[in-house]
Amino acid sequence: MKAKSPPLILHVFPTFAIGGAQIRFAAFANCFGRAYRHAVIAMDGNQTCRARLRADLDVSFPNVLVRKGKTIANVRTFRHALDNLRPDVLVTSNWGSIEWAIANALPVTRHVHTEDGFGPEENEGQITRRVVLRRLFLRRSTVVLPSRTLLSIATQVWRLPPARLRYIPNGVDLDRFTRRPDESATLQPGKQPVIGSVGVLRGEKNFGRLLRAFRLARDSLPARLVIVGDGPERPRLEALAHALGLTGSVRFTGQVSDPTPLYHSFDLFALGSDTEQMPFSVIEAMAAGLPVAATDVGDIRPMLSAENRPYVSGCNHVSLAESLRALLHAPGLRSRIGAANRAKAVQEYDQEKMFLSYAALLDASSAEQTRHD
Repeated sequence: MKAKSPPLILHVFPTFAIGGAQIRFAAFANCFGRAYRHAVIAMDGNQTCRARLRADLDVSFPNVLVRKGKTIANVRTFRHALDNLRPDVLVTSNWGSIEWAIANALPVTRHVHTEDGFGPEENEGQITRRVVLRRLFLRRSTVVLPSRTLLSIATQVWRLPPARLRYIPNGVDLDRFTRRPDESATLQPGKQPVIGSVGVLRGEKNFGRLLRAFRLARDSLPARLVIVGDGPERPRLEALAHALGLTGSVRFTGQVSDPTPLYHSFDLFALGSDTEQMPFSVIEAMAAGLPVAATDVGDIRPMLSAENRPYVSGCNHVSLAESLRALLHAPGLRSRIGAANRAKAVQEYDQEKMFLSYAALLDASSAEQTRHD
């Protein structure tokens, strides 16, 4: 008797550039190996995160035409792709993939939608058209949310049935942050304390706020700022660092394939975003035993240890500078908060728990699809 093939999971991302949702998928796929077959579609054609996938995975990248701004044409195209691929489960990511949910409105397959947050256009509130479409086309889907804030929005704003919602916190490989890094891979920070930040240099991450906060904080204690990542805002941010007189104190590393060792060179971690939900970078900082100075957005405050929460500030550079200054001046405090953050990460943000939750969800959806076929 011929063995049944592993389930085929079709993953649709607005982009497969390196970001939180993409890194989470790559880690999951690498963990389970050939237990699943994967097909990955990047709506914008960017497949940078492909480099993070193991070479022995059963993964394909179907070429599906996407017409920007042509919703009706896209829905028809995507419906045809679903009919051809016949995946066991369709997994969509964020608002940018909603047309695939519409294409599956008369179900071809089981649908799981993951929502990780919003772009700068929704900083001040939800866009009505998006709320309506989510309400209409996600109510029969399973919707996965990594943050309590998003869970509340899905329930109260999108009005999705609570039975369809799944809260699965993000997690990281804690062991990677306990190993001693190769000294050649670190930043070798020297005597001045180093503030680190990791993320895609996009508008909603507001690294400009962090630069301005750093400029104020370093007036009382010399320090360095290291920004790990790349993106469309980099030229503007480099120009701003120069205008603020920070050229010798700020380092832009560009894209780093694995920033894990760099966390060991930071004395504290900082984030100045306008919008976040449950950022991997904060979990990674916690796993590395770092204190965090951040803006009070999404789930960042409850994510952190109780000892760290006084250093979660309002969304302005002056408040963020006060948090940075307090942590820069107190090495003992940084150590205590870092230990508390590490303990909370071990307790709540182990990626093995996250993997098992996603696997159970995909297996249940795949089994349900098999019963319907």
